[in-house]
Amino acid sequence: MRILWAMPYLPWPVTSGGKSRQFHLLRSMAERGHRITLLVQSKTALDDEARARLAPMVERLIVLPRRSLKHPVTLWHAALAPWPLLTTVNGHAPALSARFNELLSEGGWDVVQIEHSYGFQPFELALARHRQPFVLCEHNVESQLGAATYSKWPVWLRPLARYDQWRARRWERRVLSQASAVAAVTDADARTMERLSGGQPVGVVANGVDTRAFSQVEPAVGSDKVLFVGNYEYAPNVDAIEWALTEVFPRLWRQRPGARFIVCGHAMPEAWRHRFTDARIEWRGYVPHLAEVQAEAAAFLAPLRFGGGSKLKVLEALAAGLPLVSTPEGVSGLGVVDGVHAHLGGTADGLAEALAAVMGQPDRARALGEAGREHVAARFDWSASVAQLESLYERLPAPSLISPWGAGISPLASHEEVA
Repeated sequence: MRILWAMPYLPWPVTSGGKSRQFHLLRSMAERGHRITLLVQSKTALDDEARARLAPMVERLIVLPRRSLKHPVTLWHAALAPWPLLTTVNGHAPALSARFNELLSEGGWDVVQIEHSYGFQPFELALARHRQPFVLCEHNVESQLGAATYSKWPVWLRPLARYDQWRARRWERRVLSQASAVAAVTDADARTMERLSGGQPVGVVANGVDTRAFSQVEPAVGSDKVLFVGNYEYAPNVDAIEWALTEVFPRLWRQRPGARFIVCGHAMPEAWRHRFTDARIEWRGYVPHLAEVQAEAAAFLAPLRFGGGSKLKVLEALAAGLPLVSTPEGVSGLGVVDGVHAHLGGTADGLAEALAAVMGQPDRARALGEAGREHVAARFDWSASVAQLESLYERLPAPSLISPWGAGISPLASHEEVA
């Protein structure tokens, strides 16, 4: 298939669950012979490493810059536009809209795929003008994500938070209702999106994991180290760390004073090092080789209270055989059974007790980790996710515009464009 794929960030380096999903789906789709033009609006420039990783997977790599968060256009629309904050950050981008319109004018696209409703605004008019069917891929129910951020706002700003959530729900309904096909990450998110769209069917393209990459990891079961990995530009991960260090670990340390917490991930707030000064906390930041740090840990803690979707960091921990201790939210959409694949707890006391049990019973912890690894290998390899995505493509109506080169269009020469 000839696919035009638009996303609001570069999928390399893999510093978040969303980027990991995009990178592995792109890689797998390219391996299956699909011919992809990747259109990206990015806040970071395309460097040599990202170009080397992405260019071989696509026919065209087009990267346009996103304006800064403090740009006057962003601030103006954030305050006055009817769109939610995240949409205004990624929207109102004339160069992106113009380039997208040029690409649609070429015709001959079998699939046009848009990632995230919050990145949709620059494409709306061109899609309508060309009567172009498109797939919308939603990684979360965006209007529900704000709780982790808004709960930390001062009381006097809460009315603005409620207003922005209202804008987000209205924007989601608008975008979902226009899509020809919608992909959610979990069944629960799909049901919510169906309600928001007025009953339009929503398919599921589950998150996956490169099971081969983690199959050789041997966790340090019985050690004193607990691991968390996350992207801290994502508010639910910030909430998870702060809750873990103010509520969970003080309880764990009363039972196991030697327990250590390894905190890894992109965009780690520097303020945490000054706020949480206990020497038993290891602030690692971004780690390029995740398997190495996984092999140091006795368990993976996923103290997530918000977010929706399914968590790639949790899938990767399970694929590595790490005994998992998590809230129910941390394993949403993964079919994990408490006591079989992981220990689940909804309170700080429950999570601390589960961590202490995992660290104090190595044989039981090892069996838990292996059960989790087998569960992921059987259900969440990326090949299954790609098959779900291709099945969703089959629901698309025929494009209203026929390629000017006719049905026998020849492949474009591989090249890239960077603005």
